[in-house]
Amino acid sequence: MKQFLFNHLKNLKGWRTSGKLVAFAVDDYGNIRLHSSQAKEDLIKAGVKLKGRFDHLDALDTSEDYRSLFAVLSSVQDKLGNPAIITPYALSCNPDFEASLAQGHYVPESLDLTYKRLAQEDSVYEGTYELILEGIAKKLIKPQFHGREHLNVHLFNAHLRSENPALLANLAQRSLAGLPPHKDFPKVKFNQAFAFWRQEELEQHKEILADGLRRFEAIYGYPSLSFTPPAQQLATELYPFLGHQGVFGIDKLREAKRHLGQGKYQQEKNYLGAKGPGPTLSLVRNCVFEPNEKIKGREWVTFTLQQVAAAFRLNKPAIISSHRVNFCGHIDPKNREEGLSALEQLLKAIVKRWPEVEFISISELVERIRED
Repeated sequence: MKQFLFNHLKNLKGWRTSGKLVAFAVDDYGNIRLHSSQAKEDLIKAGVKLKGRFDHLDALDTSEDYRSLFAVLSSVQDKLGNPAIITPYALSCNPDFEASLAQGHYVPESLDLTYKRLAQEDSVYEGTYELILEGIAKKLIKPQFHGREHLNVHLFNAHLRSENPALLANLAQRSLAGLPPHKDFPKVKFNQAFAFWRQEELEQHKEILADGLRRFEAIYGYPSLSFTPPAQQLATELYPFLGHQGVFGIDKLREAKRHLGQGKYQQEKNYLGAKGPGPTLSLVRNCVFEPNEKIKGREWVTFTLQQVAAAFRLNKPAIISSHRVNFCGHIDPKNREEGLSALEQLLKAIVKRWPEVEFISISELVERIRED
């Protein structure tokens, strides 16, 4: 009963629609967490402490990841005859591991170059970049901006200067897993690209955002209309900056403690379609689907369907939150198989229960809200 009430209460406020819209927001595409299974073993041997499903299972998306995903998305159609579509929130860059180590500071490598380089080293990446473009053309995926990289550049450089053993072990394995915080940046975690301790750090964040957006357009062939920051950390002052870069939808938590700098916080509440700051509007996810996250007593397909039903009862789009780690198989192919099997079950259950459903991308959702 408590979960039932929460599913409905969180949909009381915000933009509404008469249609039954489903949009999948899936974070972390393009991110290198683990280079390979061997890299994972070597990191553990080096004493790096890996925690949770991301450190143990997450790796850059492969050709087979996309082929398998596209097969599932193509297996269902909405009322307009369109296949299911997901919005991969994707990065523009990863570290150039060798150059960063040699030069003593972070050096980015554009994602398309990463895929092409890896394709020469490992057959699992052959044709991956081309498959992404094909998936976009077939309207199976519509990537949106998730940041230039999924790491905090200030923190990375601080660890590199001090020759932190965990970072050096990761660079040697071309990975970014199990990395610690740094004493000079309290409250900042390694994967929080836009977390900060001092306000002056925000100027570099602006530079990173602008560079990341330029690279995103070059990689995917179109500008991003929406953005979700890595680990949901972003200074409020940067919203108008993003809006003036053409990013109108900012994906936010429903409730958050927004850091103002040096340990001061401000409580923030958000709802779908809320306007500002600047020319931006808020995107707030109202459904969750994380099939490889083990929670006692939770059957994920049923759990997510209940949230979709609540959204539709209150005339809200179902914005389903997920992560790539549920569907990638480079470290463990069984993880991909189980995650995509659950996704297929969810999609087929949705179209069976609501044959009038329409699958849309997050960018299309942003456009519809802006048109109202």
